[in-house]
Amino acid sequence: MQNIYRQGLDKNTANFTPLTPLTFIARTAYVYPDRTAVIHGQRRYSWLETFNRVRRLASALSALGVGEGDTVAAMLNNTPEMVECHFGVPVTGAVLNTLNTRLDAETIAFMLEHGEAKVLITDREYSPTVKKALAAVQRSIIVVDVDDAEYVGPGERLGTQEYETFIAAGSPDFPWRGPDDEWDAISLNYTSGTTGNPKGVVYHHRGAYLNSMSNIISWGMPPHSVYLWTLPMFHCNGWCFVWTMAANAGTNVCLRRVDPKLIFDAIREHGVTHYCGAPIVHSLMANAPADWRAGITQKVSGLIAAAPPPAAVIEAMANIGVDLTHVYGLTETYGPAAVCAKHRHWADLPLARQVELNGRQGVRYHAQEAITVLDPTNMEEVPWDQETMGEIMFRGNLVMKGYLKNPKATDESFAGGWYHTGDLAVMHADGYVKIKDRSKDVIISGGENISSIEVEDVLYRHPAVIAAAVVATPDATWGEVPCAFIELRDGATPSEQEIIDFCRQHMARFKVPKRVIFGLLPKTSTGKIQKFVLRDRAKSTSAID
Repeated sequence: MQNIYRQGLDKNTANFTPLTPLTFIARTAYVYPDRTAVIHGQRRYSWLETFNRVRRLASALSALGVGEGDTVAAMLNNTPEMVECHFGVPVTGAVLNTLNTRLDAETIAFMLEHGEAKVLITDREYSPTVKKALAAVQRSIIVVDVDDAEYVGPGERLGTQEYETFIAAGSPDFPWRGPDDEWDAISLNYTSGTTGNPKGVVYHHRGAYLNSMSNIISWGMPPHSVYLWTLPMFHCNGWCFVWTMAANAGTNVCLRRVDPKLIFDAIREHGVTHYCGAPIVHSLMANAPADWRAGITQKVSGLIAAAPPPAAVIEAMANIGVDLTHVYGLTETYGPAAVCAKHRHWADLPLARQVELNGRQGVRYHAQEAITVLDPTNMEEVPWDQETMGEIMFRGNLVMKGYLKNPKATDESFAGGWYHTGDLAVMHADGYVKIKDRSKDVIISGGENISSIEVEDVLYRHPAVIAAAVVATPDATWGEVPCAFIELRDGATPSEQEIIDFCRQHMARFKVPKRVIFGLLPKTSTGKIQKFVLRDRAKSTSAID
């Protein structure tokens, strides 16, 4: 029997449009043209002004020949230019590659080469790193410099055009249209994972649209929220909040650097209602002097990811009017794709119990199909007994297209029809997920993923090192930091500081081991280093005071 609902009821231009977050800014500029879109120092832009600037950017990029399938990289802080790139780049059909400003030149060069960047828009602050990276790239890249008035430090212009001059040549009437296919790529984000070279995570327009909306719904953001950019926009496209704030018709309050006093000043001055950040951001705020926090009367909501916040942080944040919600996700899931959805009666429980409940990874975001814990050997769901461990897996629209130019890693990550996170967890009786350990040796420091193998590779370059292993050690400020265990060659006597200085020459500073312990490394009969032994040692000699 034929399905009568499929006869003559086809998709057409009247009833179907590919989903894309590019529609958000066009609607908001039309409905709320005069509402403030962006605040940065002395600069203020309305939504209509921002939309016009975005269209000028798109027009200027198109004049350079940028179009479908091209890559435009951005080495920028949380500034208006970064907001504009999230719309102006993809509307041309190109893909936005936001670069982690904390990375070293060698890694940036790899990303520019691997992503085949055609244009690089870069802040003058990062010219030393970018200059070295460009020298190592075997391709021609057009450079556009951003000279932010809020930055007064050293740096040089590397390109032939400055951003404001560049977009001034573009047209504010650039045709605004979305992709032909919502599955088309919108952005490229690199994640280090646990192997040497970073993997390029590709997002599609559909996922970016849905996660942007989920941020509003799953967090309960009211319209016209005022959002403070403490989370880097380069990280998972700011967890998609760049697009979220356009849908919300809210206000982006930009912040070049994370500083607790600047954060509280901005919250007070601009009436900030929402912000996101890693545990380190909340710890800095919780431990700030009381007078910095004076005068804040509005309710402020914060999203916290990575390690669950300690009770002292939750209590301190509550005392200054900040309501924290714990979210969970990965670069591969557009940032947060699960939320520890709160129940009203939790607020009546003792603080210790509240912390326990709120520190879980939780349940799926509204636009995600599923999050669960499966036995990776048979792909069966583990019992909801809070004891049986399995691997956290996601399925749905908030999962990446895959890894750029890496079909093997893509296939492995999607084995069995689920995205494998590599995080080990249990299921609680109420269906909430709780991480217990990590199956991969990734160190999460201040919200940034650090590959232990990458650090070990650098350590092995030192002439005194015969064997090296890097594990996480607890840290009061960053949650966890790298701790290096090193076995030396006979007769070698380097100091701990010498090893640390050597690492600083070859990698980003946040990846450098904070502790170095010398001695024989525990090994199996086949010569494999027993990292679980070293983890226990690192915990017993942790950097927590």
